[in-house]
Amino acid sequence: MSNAKERKHAKKMRNQPTNVTLSSGFVADRGGKHHNGGGKPQKQEPHPGTSRQRQTKIIAHSLPEPHVSEQSSSRVTFKKKGGWKAGPEGTSQEIPKYITASTFAQARAAEISAMLKAVTQKSSNSLVFQTLPRHMRRRAMSHNVKRLPRRLQEIAQKEAEKAVHQKKEHSKNKCHKARRCHINKTLEFNLRQKKNKWLETHIWHAKRFHMVKKWGYCLGERPTVKSHRACYRAMTNRCLLQDLSYYCCLELKGKEEEILKALSPMCSIDTGLTFAAVHCLSGKRQGSLVLYRANKYPREMLGPVTFIWKPKRTSSDTSKSRQLWIWLHPTLKQDILEEIKAVCHCMEPIKSAVCIPDPLLTPFQEKSETEVLDEKIGKKRKRKDDGENSRPIKKIVGDGTRDPCQPHSWISPTTGILISDLTMEMNRFRLIGPLSHSILTEALKTASVHMEGKDTEKTPHHWWIETCKSPDSISLHRRQEAIFELLGGITSPAEIPAGTILGLTVGDPRINLPQKKSKVLSDPEKCQDNEKVRQLLLEGVPVECTHSFIWNQDICKSVTENKISDQDLNRMRSELLVPGSQLVLGPCESKIPILLIQQPGKMTGEDRLGWGSGWDVLLPKGWGMAFWIPFIYRGARVGGLKEAVVHSQYKRSPDIPGDFPDCPAGILFAEEQAKNLLEKYKRRPPAKRPNYVKLGTLTPFCCPWEQLTQDWELTVQAHEESSVASSLAGEESDLRRYEVSCAPMPEKTQLSDEVGISINHSTEPEEVMDTECQDQAGAARVIDQDVSENHVAATGSQLCVLRSRKLLKQLSAWCGPSSGDSRPARRAPSRGQQDLTKEACLSILDHFPRALVWVSLSLLRKGSPEPHTMICVPAKEDFLQLSQDWHYCGPQESKHSDPFKSKILKQNEKKKMARRQKRGHAISEGLAVGDSAPGQEALTLGLWSGPLPSMTSHCSRALLGFVTQGDFSMAVGCGEALGFVSLTGLLDMLSSQPAAQRGLVLLRPPASLQYRFARIAIEV
Repeated sequence: MSNAKERKHAKKMRNQPTNVTLSSGFVADRGGKHHNGGGKPQKQEPHPGTSRQRQTKIIAHSLPEPHVSEQSSSRVTFKKKGGWKAGPEGTSQEIPKYITASTFAQARAAEISAMLKAVTQKSSNSLVFQTLPRHMRRRAMSHNVKRLPRRLQEIAQKEAEKAVHQKKEHSKNKCHKARRCHINKTLEFNLRQKKNKWLETHIWHAKRFHMVKKWGYCLGERPTVKSHRACYRAMTNRCLLQDLSYYCCLELKGKEEEILKALSPMCSIDTGLTFAAVHCLSGKRQGSLVLYRANKYPREMLGPVTFIWKPKRTSSDTSKSRQLWIWLHPTLKQDILEEIKAVCHCMEPIKSAVCIPDPLLTPFQEKSETEVLDEKIGKKRKRKDDGENSRPIKKIVGDGTRDPCQPHSWISPTTGILISDLTMEMNRFRLIGPLSHSILTEALKTASVHMEGKDTEKTPHHWWIETCKSPDSISLHRRQEAIFELLGGITSPAEIPAGTILGLTVGDPRINLPQKKSKVLSDPEKCQDNEKVRQLLLEGVPVECTHSFIWNQDICKSVTENKISDQDLNRMRSELLVPGSQLVLGPCESKIPILLIQQPGKMTGEDRLGWGSGWDVLLPKGWGMAFWIPFIYRGARVGGLKEAVVHSQYKRSPDIPGDFPDCPAGILFAEEQAKNLLEKYKRRPPAKRPNYVKLGTLTPFCCPWEQLTQDWELTVQAHEESSVASSLAGEESDLRRYEVSCAPMPEKTQLSDEVGISINHSTEPEEVMDTECQDQAGAARVIDQDVSENHVAATGSQLCVLRSRKLLKQLSAWCGPSSGDSRPARRAPSRGQQDLTKEACLSILDHFPRALVWVSLSLLRKGSPEPHTMICVPAKEDFLQLSQDWHYCGPQESKHSDPFKSKILKQNEKKKMARRQKRGHAISEGLAVGDSAPGQEALTLGLWSGPLPSMTSHCSRALLGFVTQGDFSMAVGCGEALGFVSLTGLLDMLSSQPAAQRGLVLLRPPASLQYRFARIAIEV
């Protein structure tokens, strides 16, 4: 028998009892006798294997034989290689003549019981329905026994009953949910927020948004579903909801005069309103301004902020102490906070009395807090009960959002001003769109007034009970409620005065939550009192109604700690007699102070005024999700950071921090963006990258504003010096010609002198005079350059963005074409505005030599601009072709040569040689070759390396600026872009362009040679 057959036979017989003898050539009977049952031992024949007829295969059990002589003389033979042979080593075994059943079964009792046990016991973990062939299996077999064949239903029923009572063994590799079943999730979430904080709506966003880690937070960038157009439609026709709780809030407390005196050097009235604006100072409106370092305007800008003054409770309130909130972007917080602390002389931090431990731990966890932190979060920890001393895990209360060991308040011993950092102490939600106030009126209901009674003693909201005792407070609450109800009859938030503030105290919005999502519609007929609506639209909210208890930190802390959990609220709903009816909590219902702030939307320009207006809702921390879900259930669509950028782009307002190049946060943002784009560019194969050197793009990933403004300044200075030198040379030559001439000049020569045609009659004194003038001009230019360099070294940078409202209005009037243009003419310049003359331009450039101007661009024809698109000055032939063919798109840039290609090839050859030398075990020579490489800058194919040439003259069209935001605009139906241009270059372009075509520029993307016409506009 072959080896394969032997292994197969051994596998078959491995479970057979050892005392059973079978006809196999591998189980040899070493003894001369074999006892089979109760039979007697048989003698072996002395001469086995003599007859071929007796070679019969014998099986395990005895078979009746017809002749006893044959039975007595039979022997066991085996089939071996080469034919049938006798037993091993020539031995034979006789079969007994008879067996007794009782003795045979008794001898085989152990074997029979083992066989029965093997039959009844399952050898696999599969269930009955899993043993069926695949074509007979059904999904319902796992829970419905009747789906199995009848012969297996009884067994399946027993398995099902056994599975109910049998405790399932836990596998070692548990699923994610099972591993976290006994973990304190709040503690785990806090440990995961060491680097990037989470907002209260983080988990909701994480399930539906692409999350990014930015500015120390984990924020939702964009929805996972396609919703770009849907979000635009929500902003235009319905409502878009955003979570702006990552914005920082700085609180200033002190005397009004001291606060205004300290903050006045940081802002300028030239840019607009300041902290002392009348409507803002009273607390009636929200203000916005741009902060600079103290006494550094117009340079060293810190960033834009919005501010709110706490209103005085009554007109007779003579208290001099005021409260100011300054809201700013997180990237601007550090610089602005340090500057405010410096101007207010608040350098003494106020340490907290007690370093509050984590309020999220039970007493047992507080004892073993160090052990818990050392353990792995994903590891299962058993619950331990301390009996009566145990208590449930507490909610997020107190200062759970801030590090208690870090100072968050500073006081000035001289001025008495107290600065507090209220970051993450409040939630801020923004609702954008015409239905935002309708959603507010549907989702929020003003708090009910509770008088003193038996039920009021049990309520934890004692501050509201005390408030209801005052008739003046109740009257004010009724007035606020009436104004809030009037909002439901207004078509759009843009109709209300910009920055209007309304204070409210509302009930728990979770109680009024509908069963399913619904879309709220505005109902103008809802409000019958048209006179009050008209008064609200004209005058806004009265100063008294802007009061809110959210200014009181103790009340906000009490509201956060006494919030009813969702679990308790659902339990109360389940105990209602009528399921689905309104839950009435009475005095036990939470009362939440909030603040509503109107956002004006688009306020610049003449088209789409009020687009993107809405409301901001300020509420205490801990109540984020309680307000978030009701807003969504009323039809609000949620947007992320991308939708915020689109919102600012369609409003044509700069986005924070990317559109503030003169701000430290803007510079850092540009560096990070350039780094990311460069890494993305290098990840692509070299054959698939655009060669920006051949395309004439010097900086495809960044905008070198400093060099751009400096090049334009030097270009204009060179033009002025050349014109001054030529005029001085002309006057001197005329004077010498008048003195030396003895005979009258021909008429032709006089005409040529008057027109300005050059005459080739120069003498040596004239050349000396010209040389001296050029030397003086060059020396003056060197002195001016040294002075400017010293100023740059002292101040850090001369770059600034023009934000003077007066000058921006002047430039806006100059950018518009005259009535001779076929397009609609812009607004005529008002009184006090100058004409576009050389003197007017020089007067502006004297104060702002290196300034940038924020502009908006609208393409005349097709094209979709993108960030870092170049804004260029058209040539005269471009205007000529455009006048001849109105469908003319624009010129094309000719391809440039790549001077770095040969250097890169040599660099690659050196690298290959170094690799070959290393492979050839010439390590020393390889290192010697590689040592020269670090001294040289690594070159990248397709990118300009080394110092940049002149940016204005590198291409055929002079570079004017760059685009920072750009895309196809669904609001106007064409490509729109926003960016900055050099003020010097803009004035030079406007003064040289014809009046009918003034304001036309060319746009060219970084990876294209095609220029496209666009119209420039400055909206104020």
